[in-house]
Amino acid sequence: MVEFIMDFAIVALLIIGITAMMGAITNGIGSALFSGRKRSEFVDQSAKFQVGWKQVGGKKK
Repeated sequence: MVEFIMDFAIVALLIIGITAMMGAITNGIGSALFSGRKRSEFVDQSAKFQVGWKQVGGKKK
């Protein structure tokens, strides 16, 4: 009975681990293959929009 529980626990951990990693791996592959030149499109647009804004908050040097 102990062997069955150990086998069940190992298989359960493998299934949960593989399922959890599949999403992250697929997302990484998808962004690397299909993002192309527009990878930082939103970051660049935000930086262009904020040109000339005053810095607020933080500590003064």
